[in-house]
Amino acid sequence: MPAHPTRTVSLQHSRRNLLAAASLFPVATASSVLQNLAAPSTANANGILPARTSGKARSVILIFNCGAPSHIDLWDPKPEAPAEIRGPFQPIQTNVPGIEVSELLPGLARQMHRLSVIRTVHHSHGGHNSGMHWSTVGRPYRIDSTLINPGPADIPCFGTLVGWLAQQNGYSAGVPPYVITPFPHCDSTKYLTPGQFGGCLGSRFDPFVLNADPNAANFQVPGLRLDPAMDSSRLTSRLDLLKLMERPGHSVTATTSASADIDVFRSKALDLIASGTASEVFDLSKEPASVRDRYGRHSWGQSHLLARRLIEAGTRFVTTVNGPSITWDTHKDNFNQLKNRLVPPMEQAFTALLDDLSERGLLDQTLVIWMGDFGRTPKINAEAGRDHWPQCASAVLAGGGLRVGQVIGESDRIGGTPRNRPVRPADLHATVFHALGYNPGQLTYHQVDGRPMPVSDGDVIEELL
Repeated sequence: MPAHPTRTVSLQHSRRNLLAAASLFPVATASSVLQNLAAPSTANANGILPARTSGKARSVILIFNCGAPSHIDLWDPKPEAPAEIRGPFQPIQTNVPGIEVSELLPGLARQMHRLSVIRTVHHSHGGHNSGMHWSTVGRPYRIDSTLINPGPADIPCFGTLVGWLAQQNGYSAGVPPYVITPFPHCDSTKYLTPGQFGGCLGSRFDPFVLNADPNAANFQVPGLRLDPAMDSSRLTSRLDLLKLMERPGHSVTATTSASADIDVFRSKALDLIASGTASEVFDLSKEPASVRDRYGRHSWGQSHLLARRLIEAGTRFVTTVNGPSITWDTHKDNFNQLKNRLVPPMEQAFTALLDDLSERGLLDQTLVIWMGDFGRTPKINAEAGRDHWPQCASAVLAGGGLRVGQVIGESDRIGGTPRNRPVRPADLHATVFHALGYNPGQLTYHQVDGRPMPVSDGDVIEELL
């Protein structure tokens, strides 16, 4: 990216003016916005950005199921398999003849005409965070482990890259281009998945992470409105003063990458506050109670509703996550957990999102992806659970102008490995960029060592076109 001009501060300004500029935002508002946007980093990257051409999709919603749901118990039932494989759930017909899903998904069975189910997604990382990395970045992490965290040299995930593309193309909506709700995807609050933040692109491309439950009674995203003590005229005068202080040729300089990043974060925070759009979009009380009930009065439901509101306002990529803990990691009591705790809120939220996007005319331009870390073992363990299984998993796509009402790929008789049409996570990502109107093989960014990297080295899934 172009070098930032030298920043200088005149020693001629009075102490009062300097303090006024330093207090550009009241602490209670600005600090939270800046923390949500990102912390400073020295990492940066240059990109080669060809013009956007075809593609119906404008935005992406990723429904990410941390902990890995069982593919056999949801999207890829195996009724003819032995009892220790098939489990207690029976397949049911969908509204597309010949396609069956689990009895746990009656609402989504009625949505099959809007869905493409891929039953042969696979990779080879069995740790949660490394598995999530491979699923969302499209490439293996350097080690297969759960005990890993993000860093400044990380290869970015496709959400990060879509947000980066938006900003490279002059994104100017009053909402962040890339949002994660309610929390980052992770194994726990101690270990966060690498790739979902700016990584080698720089922290200025971090997502806006809520770090708050949108279903909470007191939910609000702090810092999106001016403090009551700060009216627009005072804000304007302070911005004018700040511009005066930053004129080149003064005697105090600040030229580090960290200070340049702070300038970017301050500018983003100002944009969010000044437009007023973000404060409106994040305010779920603006929605009728009937709509909020339709999505479900739980974290997933309200996160999906927020995702629709953000996409409608211009956000390019939203990730909804099931929570800060691994709720889908069903090593024990898999079947009761799926039936009574996990599937009902997921299905309610997913179904409501598809209906709402369709009714608002947004589904064709919004690509919705349902996926997780990996699949789960075909064989049921001694504690009525299923363990980690990256060899085969299911992913689901809807909208975005893609071909739907189909199943892609077939797993073997026990759901253990792809029998035909294996699909890599990178293939999913290549398809996303294609749907957004980009050629993933011609679209590159630079890593921290300066090497160019294509946004995806996968193959577009032709059956979806």
